[in-house]
Amino acid sequence: MSSEKFMAFGDAIDLSHHLSTLSRNRVASPLKELQKYWGRPGIISLAGGLPSPEYFPFDAVKADGLVPNAFPATTPPRVKGTFSWLWSIFSASKVATTPIVIPKYPEHPSDINLAMYLQYSTAEGQPHLLKVVTELTTKVYKPAYANFKTMLHAGNTDGWLKAVNTLCNDGEGVLTDEWTYPSAIASMKPYGVNPVPVAMDGQGMSSIALREVLSSWDEKARGMPRPHVMYIVPVGQNPTGATMLSARKREIYDICVEYDIIIVEDDPYYFLQEGLYVSPSRRTSYGTGKELGDEEYINSLAPSFLRFDHQGRVIRLDTFSKTIAPGCRLGWYTCNPLFAERLLRQAETSTQAPCGFGQSIVASLLIDWQYSGYLRWLKGLGSQYKLRRDFFIDCLASKFHLEFESPVCNQFTGSETYVAYSKLSHHGEKFVKKPLFSFMPPSSGMFVWLHFDFEGYPKVEELGLETLERKLWIAMAEGGLLIGAGSIFSANPSYKADGTMGHFRISFSNAEFDALEKAVDIMAQVLDKFYQDL
Repeated sequence: MSSEKFMAFGDAIDLSHHLSTLSRNRVASPLKELQKYWGRPGIISLAGGLPSPEYFPFDAVKADGLVPNAFPATTPPRVKGTFSWLWSIFSASKVATTPIVIPKYPEHPSDINLAMYLQYSTAEGQPHLLKVVTELTTKVYKPAYANFKTMLHAGNTDGWLKAVNTLCNDGEGVLTDEWTYPSAIASMKPYGVNPVPVAMDGQGMSSIALREVLSSWDEKARGMPRPHVMYIVPVGQNPTGATMLSARKREIYDICVEYDIIIVEDDPYYFLQEGLYVSPSRRTSYGTGKELGDEEYINSLAPSFLRFDHQGRVIRLDTFSKTIAPGCRLGWYTCNPLFAERLLRQAETSTQAPCGFGQSIVASLLIDWQYSGYLRWLKGLGSQYKLRRDFFIDCLASKFHLEFESPVCNQFTGSETYVAYSKLSHHGEKFVKKPLFSFMPPSSGMFVWLHFDFEGYPKVEELGLETLERKLWIAMAEGGLLIGAGSIFSANPSYKADGTMGHFRISFSNAEFDALEKAVDIMAQVLDKFYQDL
C-alpha cells in the first residue's frame, strides 16, 4: 500500500520490539525525579550537586554573527574567461554582521543566559534551541505522523552510536549502502554489529537490490538474523555524492514497512543540494534565476524519509556541522516518543546534554535570524557549494578530455556520467586512447566519487586491486595531493579480494579555488605517468 495514503497524521505505531536488550535494561536516571522541580518558582533546591553560576568565569559571551543574506542565494553572473567569473566572489566588501551578547544572568527570565546554559541541564537540550529545531523539522521535513519528538545530540556520529545501542544486539546486522561513511561502520563493530551491504545506483541504495537481499535472506548461511535496522545517507551520499529522490524513498520506505525495518536517516548534507551540474559547453550563465521563496525552496529539495513516515519507524539525524560549524558538536534527533525516551535515558548516563557554549551561541544566532532568516542562510550555503562543485568539475574538464555517457549497469546507472581521457600529448606508439577515470557529478554534498577501471592493464592481475589502488593513492600523495582511498568506504569485506575497479573520494568543499585547480594539475600529471607504467 502506498505511503501517500497515510498523511492523516495519526500517532506512531508501537515499535518497542525493535529495542535492544541493552536499551530495555536502561532505567531512568536517579536524578530525573529532581529535574521536574528545577526552576519551579519559590523552591529552594539543595538536592543537586550544581556549582554556583556566581563562580562561572564568564560574565558574558559575545560574538559577531553573519547576517542571513551574507551570501547570494543564487550563483553570480558568469563573466568572460574560463574561471575568472569565480574570482569575482572575493571582491565583495566585508559582509555585515549582527552582534550576539549572552549575559550570565538574564534581564528577563525567558532570555538565553550563561547561568542556565553552562549549568547541568536535561539531556534532551535547552528549550530555546529545541523550539527552533522542532519548528524547522515541522516546516521543512513535514513528518507524516503527529507525535514525533526532537532531542539534541552531540553530532550525527554520536547520534548514530546511540541509535545502534538502542536498536541492535550483538550478532545482528545493519543494512547499509555498499559504499558508506566509515565511522558508521567503525562505531558499531565493537558491539558485534556488522554491515550488510546493499547495491547502489545513481540515486544511492537500490530498492530492487534491497528487496532481493531481504527476500532471499538465509539466516543459517548468513550467520545472523535478517536485519531490522537500516543506516542510510540519502542526500549527497558519503562517499558517492548520490542523492535519493522522492519515488525511490517511497519504494524503500514501503519495503521497510513490509519487512519491519527501522530507518536511521543520517542526513548532514541535506541543505547542500546544489542541483545538476551543467558542463561549460552547455552552460549559458549563472545568476539568471530569481531567489526562491521559502516554500518554493523547501519544495525544491529532495524530501526526507520523514515525509513518508506514517508509522514512526524513521530516526532522523540532523546536524549543524555543515550549516553552522562542526566544532559546535550539535545536532538533533527526530523520532517517535518511544525511541526518544530510550535515547534520552542513554544520554543521561553518557554524554548528557551537548555543550552549553555551543547551544547558547547557536540558539541565539538562530533566534536572531528567525526561521526565514535561517532558510535564507541555507539558500546562500547551497549557492556557495554549487560554485565550488562547478569550479572543481570545470577544472577536470580543462585538464582532461571529458566525454558524456549514459551508464547501463553500475553505480552511476540513471545519472549523467563523464569519462575522462588524457589531454597530455604522447610520442611514439605506446599511447592508446583509454579512459583514465569516470565520475557522476554530484547534485548534493561535498564529494566527487572517481572510478578507475584498471581492466586490461597487465599489472592488474600481477598486483591485485588492493595493491594497485594503494599504489595510485601513494603516487597522488607523493605528488602533493591527498585524497580518500575507496577501500575505507566499502561496507563489503570481500571488496579487496578481486575486481579491477579502483575508487577514490575527492572533497571540493574546503580548499581554496587555486588549490583545487592545482590539485587537478597534480591528478593529470600523476595519472599520465601511472597509466604509462601499467
